[in-house]
Amino acid sequence: MNNEPPPATLLKPGLTLYLIRHGETDWNKEARYQGQRDIPLNETGRAQAQRHGEVLKALMPALAEFDFVSSPLGRAVETMHLVRTALGLAARDFRTDPDIMELSYGHWEGQLAAELPEKDPAGLAGKISNPFGWRPTGGESYSDLQKRVSAWLARLDRDTVAVTHGGVSRVARGALFGVDVNLVPFLGAPQDKILKLGDGRMQWL
Repeated sequence: MNNEPPPATLLKPGLTLYLIRHGETDWNKEARYQGQRDIPLNETGRAQAQRHGEVLKALMPALAEFDFVSSPLGRAVETMHLVRTALGLAARDFRTDPDIMELSYGHWEGQLAAELPEKDPAGLAGKISNPFGWRPTGGESYSDLQKRVSAWLARLDRDTVAVTHGGVSRVARGALFGVDVNLVPFLGAPQDKILKLGDGRMQWL
């Protein structure tokens, strides 16, 4: 990725998006593939969500005019509840959108990353050889995910706070800034920072 990414072309001019990855779960901590499984936040994850709300609160009152949207998966919804509570807003007054659900890992969901060389060497070899295009059995590729997230980004018509997932954060940056597709699956997606996107720029808060 270049130090100076080209201007974003999917987000409407002047629109700001605060993109939040859900807080940590025990499966994150174990390096176990979650995908679209509903895994709750752990204590660290709840503290991260609280922190995000406090960071955003410093930007009030402008945030009162934002749209709030979450992935429908429980860990994202729980994160949004905690963020909105910290902001002094009604915890459940937001919408969900399935287009910002995490990548489906199909038959890999529930598997520890460390066990895959033994349990699914062929699948792992496929992922290594084509990290953006490889699709697990019953799941999605990063290419599939980037298409649905790009469509979501293009639909946004208000400044937005969104709680979503690591894969969604990666492909959003890939789509907005023209990141080499072979690098997209390896972009960092911290759970203790907020990604601010808009006007062709990105900033971690």
